[in-house]
Amino acid sequence: MLLNLMKNLLRSLGVLLVTTFAGFALMFGNATGIASSVLGIGATPESVQAKVVELGLDRPLLVQYWDWLTSAVTGDLGRSFYTGQQVSEALSQRVPVTLSVIIPALALTALISVLLGVAAAVRGGGIDRFVQFFSVGGTAIPNFIIAIALVFAFAIHWRIFPATGYVAFGDDPWQWVLSITLPMLALLVGAVAGGAQQFRTAMLDTLGSDYVRTLRARGMKEQPIIFQHVLRNAAAPGLTVVSLTMLSLLGGAVFIEQVFALPGMGRLATDAAKISDVPMVMGTVMVTVVIVLVINFVADLLIQTLNPKARMR
Repeated sequence: MLLNLMKNLLRSLGVLLVTTFAGFALMFGNATGIASSVLGIGATPESVQAKVVELGLDRPLLVQYWDWLTSAVTGDLGRSFYTGQQVSEALSQRVPVTLSVIIPALALTALISVLLGVAAAVRGGGIDRFVQFFSVGGTAIPNFIIAIALVFAFAIHWRIFPATGYVAFGDDPWQWVLSITLPMLALLVGAVAGGAQQFRTAMLDTLGSDYVRTLRARGMKEQPIIFQHVLRNAAAPGLTVVSLTMLSLLGGAVFIEQVFALPGMGRLATDAAKISDVPMVMGTVMVTVVIVLVINFVADLLIQTLNPKARMR
């Protein structure tokens, strides 16, 4: 198990390096355009070239990336080209907002997906048809459409939750719950739709296994079979999908934060990309990749804990 964990760590490090370098190469490939964007429309060619040199964009790409990477390792992600604010400072204010929506959504996705998937596979009938219908409808409807519908229903019509804005947990815990509920639900629908279907399929495949028929033939009760044997073996594909759901949640957060006017990381990334604020974009890219890798690492650890066969891969 320790060897598998070390392999996962090395693999995660490789993904982080490749992803950040790709983003760096794409962003820094247009030095003149970046300098022109920073200076504005009235910039002269001479001032643009001087800005390129000032920002260090005239150096070779690998040199620029190495300088950025070595600084990032120490926690220095640079400064915004426009405001001069430290990127790490901006992220420290924005990342908690995004995580306060995404982490509860991910936890509820895992819980509800397991419950719906197990119920659909074991009981069948109406609950199974509901899960299949919900999986199709939930994944087909974009989450920003769901977000708008939730705002009209629960913020405008019934006025239960605020339509926009964010309240920090430290300022008012109850208002914090109210401010993240609708954004979280908007992300939750599509995530649960995909997760429940995956758990249902994994449970059905495992229930049809020879060892399950053997356990039933020996007289073991159905409940221990499902929860002690079937669910543990079906956890691997289900947890894999749930961990990958983190990608869709982060992607969806970009749109959800716009709908609900949340000062989160997704909104910061889009605003920075519009004005070619490269250090800010690279900071959000790195943090996003790290979050996804951490969630995937935890999911792999849970899979190996629940399913001993996964440790032998």
